Amino acid sequence: MQILVIDGPNLNLIGTREPSIYGSETLDQIHDRVRDRARELGVPVAFFQSNHEGRIIDRIHERNFDGAVVNAGGLTHTSVALRDALLGVARPFVEVHLTDPSTREPFRRVNLLHDIAVSSVVGLGPRGYVLGLEAIVDHLRRHAG
Repeated sequence: MQILVIDGPNLNLIGTREPSIYGSETLDQIHDRVRDRARELGVPVAFFQSNHEGRIIDRIHERNFDGAVVNAGGLTHTSVALRDALLGVARPFVEVHLTDPSTREPFRRVNLLHDIAVSSVVGLGPRGYVLGLEAIVDHLRRHAG
């Protein structure tokens, strides 16, 4: 079982970008948390972050993962192409957001991924990534075979 964690545009700035909204923990620190939990669960995990929609789609198209944890950032609200890529490779994923987009600006209430994700973890900060990992591993184990 291989898990891929995908982080979209601007998430490389987590820790310095609007810390009052997103917190002070960096993306590398969040990934370290996920890596530690993945080790405890006995599953390999890979990470991919890009500020470019096409690069994220190309990475998804590689299909070398069984499930994913996806924080698409702003692409959540705008990218039909990302939605189509996730549907096209037919790999289950858990959607993760550090904040709860539905409680923020009106344009963030549009979510093009929510209905195709096996689960969503929103508004729990960095801990949401670990919960997303646990959720996708549990989903894959329940549906193995």
